[in-house]
Amino acid sequence: MFQRIDPKQLDINPFSAIGEQWMLVTAGTPEKCNTMTVSWGGLGVLWGVPTATVYIRPQRYTKQFVDENEYFTLSLFSQEYRKQLALCGTKSGRDIDKVKECGFTIASGAGNAPYFEQAQLVIVCRKRMVQPMDEERIPPEVQEKWYQKDYHYMYWGEIVEVLKQV
Repeated sequence: MFQRIDPKQLDINPFSAIGEQWMLVTAGTPEKCNTMTVSWGGLGVLWGVPTATVYIRPQRYTKQFVDENEYFTLSLFSQEYRKQLALCGTKSGRDIDKVKECGFTIASGAGNAPYFEQAQLVIVCRKRMVQPMDEERIPPEVQEKWYQKDYHYMYWGEIVEVLKQV
């Protein structure tokens, strides 16, 4: 069962939660959605409201769902779901039904945004801005290590709901 909490009550370390434990970004509707594992993102304040940022490469199938919908969710899981998160980060929703493969149950939050009942924490975001990364502003050593000319798009979402498993 989930309890709605104020974003200011979040008690996670975003560096380990996002960068080491990973999370799923999900968009669409409960009837038709896609999800993918992300390990790049952030939490903070922009334009006076709590926000989350995620980065999605242009070739990812999930990008289409995030682009076409006003809301997206970020779901954080306990370590017992590490294999499912690995699957969601290596397989495309074009090829398999990731939700079915992982045994996840879809629920919906604000804006009918899909998330998973197995998550420990869900952050529901209203998409507020999208921006492609500017190749000319990325340092050469970063380009060399992380890119083959497939620069991420940055998504800023206003956090409209936080759900914590109780």
